[in-house]
Amino acid sequence: MGPKEVSIRAAAAMLAACLVACASLPSTVERTPTQAIADTGGTRLGRSIDPEVAAHPGRSAVHALSAGRDAFAARYALATAAERSIDVQYYIWHADTSGGLLAHALWQAAERGVRVRMLLDDNNTKGMDPALAALDAHPNIEVRLFNPFANRTWRLGDFAGDFARVNRRMHNKSFTVDNQLSVVGGRNVGDEYLGAETAVAFADLDVVVAGPAVREISGSFDRYWNSPSAYPAASLIPRTEDESRASVLAQWAQLQDSPKSVRYLDAVRQQQFVSQMLAGSVPFEWVPARMVVDDPAKVLNPPGRKEFEMAPRLTEALGRPERELLLVSPYFVPGEEFTAALVAMAQRGVKVSILTNSLAATDVAPVYAGYSKYREELLRGGVHLYELKPGANPPGGDKDRERGGMGGSSGGGSSGASLHAKTFAVDRARIFVGSFNLDPRSARLNTELGLVLESPALATQLARAFDEAVPREAYEVRLAGDGRSLEWIERTASGEVKYTSSPGAGLLRRMWIGVLAILPIESLL
Repeated sequence: MGPKEVSIRAAAAMLAACLVACASLPSTVERTPTQAIADTGGTRLGRSIDPEVAAHPGRSAVHALSAGRDAFAARYALATAAERSIDVQYYIWHADTSGGLLAHALWQAAERGVRVRMLLDDNNTKGMDPALAALDAHPNIEVRLFNPFANRTWRLGDFAGDFARVNRRMHNKSFTVDNQLSVVGGRNVGDEYLGAETAVAFADLDVVVAGPAVREISGSFDRYWNSPSAYPAASLIPRTEDESRASVLAQWAQLQDSPKSVRYLDAVRQQQFVSQMLAGSVPFEWVPARMVVDDPAKVLNPPGRKEFEMAPRLTEALGRPERELLLVSPYFVPGEEFTAALVAMAQRGVKVSILTNSLAATDVAPVYAGYSKYREELLRGGVHLYELKPGANPPGGDKDRERGGMGGSSGGGSSGASLHAKTFAVDRARIFVGSFNLDPRSARLNTELGLVLESPALATQLARAFDEAVPREAYEVRLAGDGRSLEWIERTASGEVKYTSSPGAGLLRRMWIGVLAILPIESLL
């Protein structure tokens, strides 16, 4: 290495150190507090919903959105129908087909005079500053970034110099229109979540709700929007020039006409849910609903403070299982305490069944490593474990694709599946749908949001999936005959197939999981 190269590397190192040391969040930020618009009964959505709300006092309307394209259609149709307000809160909003179409729908709503508040966690907005600045420049749109990065281009600088803060994220997901209807659940905004053409699609679950639950969701949004951790985009991102804003708008216009978008929107229009929305015949179920949400101040306090943990409130809302507990979590790291609690339930006669990702299906290998440490203890205690197969058609798949689900199709779609839903059911009577994973990150570090619904219909639907679809679309993990090792059971048309190691995962990947499992990283998972 010559002196010139040494000088360049030294200069780069000094620049990196300067970025780490010098970049900081603005010390004074002007935040104008705003609240959800309450008087929206006269909107089109209000006129259609309010009579039903009056006829079902104390209950909220709920309809499950299992298919990704239905979930997109609900958000897109609500944005198109908005007359007064749109409040969106997301951990991820990708600048892809579905994300671009929804961003353009927000812009078009603002052009009609609708007030749009967009609250995004800043962890996944890299490269999106021009689009966010263009949105924020509209007089009817305000964008805020939750727990933002001071380094807008070199975010590793924040991780190096401010890890304790930027490791805390807002994982909540909600899309609320006119303070009348809201979509909440596990899905972010992006093609892999919303049924567009991707290499891997996430099986997930949302619900569209109306009634008292929407007021609770709006109240939670206001608390996050007005919190000290929500920074106006204008305080972090340079104001966009007219030319740059025009470029973003041109990109959205081109996206509408792109072959991929045309195929996607054609497929969305064919969804049964779309025809039901157009006909005003969505089969809502009216049930008692309870929102469970973290305080936004959770990210400002040290991890582990019980008053900021959602798990106890979620447990209380779901109630004590007497016969059955069904858990669906893509990122399942139970820890010693929850593992012991699950085993105790199983030993008192509760059927405990868990669906998570297999090693071949997971998108976060360290989480699978964390889960693998508790697998044997759970099985010995009588807990039933299932791991989703890659390319499966799990509960939540788009049923209009070939092979009846998440597999690829000639018309687009995906070639594989990964579980992303977070839903839990107790005694076929109550069900949780939301963003909360059964892992230390959701419990201690991130903020989360979801609904506990007293819906025997939805809870029983999940139970049927465990009875019928899960054994077909997932590997059952069991203790082998020697009582010391594990085996994975795949049920096929020609009978059971047994594997003695994680199916579909190569030797190097399995070895890497073994290494990760011994690292002291569980509190970060």
